[in-house]
Amino acid sequence: MTVGDPIALTAADSLAEALSDPGAVRAAAPAGGRAWPQSLAGGAAGIALLHIERARSGRGDWATARAWLSWAASDDLTAAANAGLYMGAPALAFATHAAAGSTGRYQRTLAALDDATIAVTRRRLAAAHAGIDRGDRPEMKEFDAIRGLTGLGALHLQRHPDHPVTGEVLSYLVRLTEPPLPARDDGLPGWWTNVSPNGEPSPHYPDGHGNFGLSHGIGAALALLSLALLGHRPVPGAHEAIARICAWSDQWRQDTPDGAWWPGLITADQVRADGVEASLRPRPSWCYGIAGTARAQQLAGMALGDTARQQSAEDAMLAALRDPAQVELLDGIGLCHGSAGLLQAAWRMAADAESSPITDELPSLAARLVRQISDPVADPELLDGAAGAALAMHTTGTGTAPASGWDAFLLLA
Repeated sequence: MTVGDPIALTAADSLAEALSDPGAVRAAAPAGGRAWPQSLAGGAAGIALLHIERARSGRGDWATARAWLSWAASDDLTAAANAGLYMGAPALAFATHAAAGSTGRYQRTLAALDDATIAVTRRRLAAAHAGIDRGDRPEMKEFDAIRGLTGLGALHLQRHPDHPVTGEVLSYLVRLTEPPLPARDDGLPGWWTNVSPNGEPSPHYPDGHGNFGLSHGIGAALALLSLALLGHRPVPGAHEAIARICAWSDQWRQDTPDGAWWPGLITADQVRADGVEASLRPRPSWCYGIAGTARAQQLAGMALGDTARQQSAEDAMLAALRDPAQVELLDGIGLCHGSAGLLQAAWRMAADAESSPITDELPSLAARLVRQISDPVADPELLDGAAGAALAMHTTGTGTAPASGWDAFLLLA
């Protein structure tokens, strides 16, 4: 537990009030975007998480949370092949589970959402294992957090850690890290993908890339496997899988006078050259930067009992927080690639550190985020907008871990 921050909490309350009326928010939302109700990233399901967290922590009312959940469920339930943690039945299941907690609320709804999500997950697992059997390279959307099986695994670990499907996803991630079959034994890891960072083939990435990020890369799998072990969910081969991912990330860790960092991704040319340029250091975001990669390394160190790894991850985060040039690269407010993601990750790392000066950096980072907030709210959404910023400031403001576990969708906890 860290000390609360009244300024951050006041700002979070103000944002929540501005986002309290679904009809008003919908009318004022910018055209386009990701406002489909069952979208966790940009729709009502995501904004519902803000009000659920506030209601569960005693700072909001359940009527507002229920209004947003109702809007999120207003469309036909979608469990198509592209459904994942951030979209469709799984997204609605995540938000509804956060609202239910340990109570008996929403049980019929959750049962239907569970059935749909488990079916989606098992179809995706069957396709993923078939691809490995053929020697195919995985697509990012097969295993990543936003669209793939790691995201679905995060939901299952949160919702029902002892359900067989949870173990099935974790076992798949273990298999993804194993040495490739002879059909593609080219020295690249099993999670190397043949597509570009946007998930599509590109002449700029003729040999694909290896992705470190928590949004679309192996960092999410590292975090999820580590969280499973920390939650005492036994997974055969998980320790070895975590060690393999760590060995790869250690190879590409860049140690500089300004602090250690990991690239967001590497190409085959960089593998051949055995190096990356300093100019390719990503901003300290959740999606590709230190906010995500350092937290995943800290979790891995905790899961493996590797105190040196845990400390080096915390040192890397601290160095970034103390470097104004790095922090200023975050010109947005959001959780994905803005200041809110760095704030939430830093809070989680400070809370898990035995003794960490990261805590001392939280007030200035929160104050910077407060200054970045526009009035009126320009973008209400969870992933890149005001709802996510409000949630991060709520955490720092209260000084307590999220009552709803909302940041599990970021693989931070």
